[in-house]
Formats: sequence, C-alpha cells, structure tokens
Amino acid sequence: MATCASASQTVWSYKGKQQWKLVLLPVFLILVHLIPVNPVREDGLNPKSRKRIMPDLLTEPPAIDPVYEAQVYCNVPSIAERSMEGHAPHYFKLVSVQVLIRHGDRYPLYAIPKTKRPDIDCMLVPSRKPSHPQLEAFIKHMSKGSAAQMDGSLSSLPHFPSHSLCEMGELTQTGVVQHLRNGQLLREIYINKHKLLPSDWTAKQLYLETTGKSRTLQSALALLYTFLPDFDWKKINMRHQWSTIFCSGSCDCPMRNHYLEEEQRRQYSLRVKNSNLEKVYVDMAKIVGIPTRQLRASNPIDSLLCYFCHNVSFPCTKAGCIGMEHFKVIKRHQLEDERERQEKKLYFLYALLATHPLLNQTVNRLQRIAEGKKEEMFVLYSAHDVTLSPVLSALGITEARFPRFAARLVFELWQDGKRPKEHFIRILYNGADVTFQTSFCKDHYKRSSKPMCPLEKLVNFVKRDMFLIFNSTSYYDACHRRAL
Repeated sequence: MATCASASQTVWSYKGKQQWKLVLLPVFLILVHLIPVNPVREDGLNPKSRKRIMPDLLTEPPAIDPVYEAQVYCNVPSIAERSMEGHAPHYFKLVSVQVLIRHGDRYPLYAIPKTKRPDIDCMLVPSRKPSHPQLEAFIKHMSKGSAAQMDGSLSSLPHFPSHSLCEMGELTQTGVVQHLRNGQLLREIYINKHKLLPSDWTAKQLYLETTGKSRTLQSALALLYTFLPDFDWKKINMRHQWSTIFCSGSCDCPMRNHYLEEEQRRQYSLRVKNSNLEKVYVDMAKIVGIPTRQLRASNPIDSLLCYFCHNVSFPCTKAGCIGMEHFKVIKRHQLEDERERQEKKLYFLYALLATHPLLNQTVNRLQRIAEGKKEEMFVLYSAHDVTLSPVLSALGITEARFPRFAARLVFELWQDGKRPKEHFIRILYNGADVTFQTSFCKDHYKRSSKPMCPLEKLVNFVKRDMFLIFNSTSYYDACHRRAL
C-alpha cells in the first residue's frame, strides 16, 4: 500500500504525463475552430464553419481516462481560455444574454469517516495561486456590500469565503478565481465588443437569481464584479431561489419525482453489478476502519476529488492509504454511469419535467426582449451541477460533459439587422457552440445560411414539443399523467 507521500507523487506523476494534452488541447481547438481557412462570404459567414461542435475527439484519450476527466472537472485556472461566445455575422445585433452557471470549486460536502479533512485554506490571499489581477479589489469591494438588495436569507450570507480551514461546501479561492475569469471573459465579449450594457446601466437591465448557498451567491458576485461596466452595490438586486432546479412556483410535479426515483434505481443496479467498485469500497473501508456500507454512504468521490483538484495527498491511516487506483476505479464508474444514463433515457424524462419551469421563464423573457422590451437584458442564474445537468439533457446536448466547477451555459439572443423582426439564438456550453447539438435545431444548419437557430424553434420546443414524449400538451398534464 502506498504511503501518503507516494500517493501525492502518483497523482502528479500521472498529471505530468498528461500535461502535454492539457497544453495542446486549447492550441488545437484554436487551430481547428478559430483560424479562418476558407473565404468569407458577403454575409460575413465562413461557409464551412456553421456547425459548432464540442472539442474534437482526436485531442482527447480514445477510451475513458478517469484521471484526465477528473482534471477537466477540476477546471483549475491556468492557461487563458478561448471561447465562441459573441460570434455572429457583422450585421447582427446582440440584444440579450442569459447565463446559467455552476458555482466554482468548493470544499467537499461529505467527509470520509475517521480521516483527516483536506487541509484547504478558504481565506482569500491575492499572493497565493491561483489568483487574479482583480482579486484584491474584489475582496475590498465585497466588504462594502451593505447597500445591496438581497432576498430573504441571502442577506445573512457572507459575500466571500473567509475561513482558514474551509467549512463543508464552502467556496475556495480557486472557485472565486474561476468566476472572476468567467466574468472577465464575458465582459470582453458582451460589454467591450457588443455593448450589451451601457456604462450607466440600471438595475432593471439585470435579472440575478441564486440558490441560498454561500457558494452560489459568492460565485455570482465574483462573476458580476469583473463583468459589469461598473460594479455598484446599489444596483445589485439578488433574488433567492429555494429550489436547486429553479422551479419557482411550478414545483408540483409527481411524474418528475417518479422518473427521478426510476433513475436512482438504475444507478443502484449499475453500482451493485460493478464488482471492481465493490472491491475498492471494501479495501477503502478496511483502511479507514469502518463498515463498507458506511464508507459507501459517505460518497467518497466527492471528498477525493477535493484532494485531487488541490494536489493534496489522499488520506492515510495506520492500516494504509487510499491511493490513485482507488480513485480511478470510483471515477471510472462515475463516467460509466453517465454514459448509461444517456442510453436509458430515464434521466432525460426527468430532465424534461425538471427544467421546464426554468426554460419557460427563459423563453418568455427572450420573447419580451424580441418584442422590444429593454429590461433584463443580462440574466444570471447561479446554481449547481444538479441544475445544469438536467438542462443540458433536456435540450438534447448529449455530448456535453457533466458540469465542471464554474461551468457556464449561455443563451444569446440576436436581432437580424437586415430583417429586424427576425431573432435568432445561440447556445454555448463552456465556450463551445452547441446550438446545433440541441434536439430542436440539430438539422436547421443544413438548410440555413445563418450559424444560429430561429428563436421560434426554442419557443416551440419549450411550449409544445417538450411534452410530446409524455403524450401531453402541457406541463401540468405531463406532470400528472401516470406513466404507461
């Protein structure tokens, strides 16, 4: 059994071997997606670049590589990120942006029993890596937030993490930096380039909503600090969403709960079939000195990912150490579970019902703006992996990875300058254009000269087509119609 020191060496010796992949990946994507190699037509389009796809499989390991996937999930700030946000023919005008984010890197929600918690400092220290040029100013500004309007319990939450030993689920400095970078990137595109908001922006031009966790509120504030033309507490009106799926007043949906229970049974069935996973749980339970059932219930992957992402040695006891091989087996099972989830479709049915309230709110707002309303032009929902994942599934974006820390899903609304009454959308996930991966627009690019999807296609999907699979015509009917 490896020692604690060798466990850490194993993590980073493997990471060292993989480092060239992480360096070459963005370079390759720049070469493939961003450098024009074909003549541009008069309408401002590259005729062979309309379909945007997720990263090319040739840049990634051909088989499941749990360590590589864990590195992607960690999303540790390093090299500058390139994105496809804000790309459109020159005669199009950007009129609205709606962003759904997952909070940044956090401390584990669960602890492995009888082991020392990861020694992670949640104090913000600008001189400690990873950092950001505006981190020091962010800390000072967050200390003066008494003028902000915060719904309900949000007013009692801290505006930035400040514990020398992180509390369970607390946002880390890495998490803050991830969203400072997100905000900076989106500002360069949407504010500096497309002038989405004026310098004298008002509170009515924003719609901000977060769940009641400090990590989601703080992630939203970090992104807004670097995004807004001038961060003014008096213009910040943060709404509280009690539901992690943002169902607001439309949460009564028995069939959604039914499909979620079926999905959980599928997960359990897959787990009990995995003999390698069970052997790992038995071995880890012996190391920490607890029953296997208790070890399994502590959801060890959540804690182990924190050790991994922060380059901290996996925990050890007198009986031995939890090692990289344990981690890889559990992470590989997690990836296999995601793959089967796509195939079985139970999660997809759950996702359609779980996300309709949020998508319906999104569509209603886009329609109002398309009709000329000048309010809520920039929208930010600060949420969780259990928020983003079903939205991706419901939209039909099956190639997308499970939401990493600080993941972002963006809806852009564009007005055709030549036909002002026509509006189009683009959907981007972590900077990649996934518009034509959606179920409602995957075939549109074949017969369109524009690299976008007509707004009415999204409207029809949310208002009508989402319910067809349930043999229903409305959300209420789909929620209350028993499965056949």
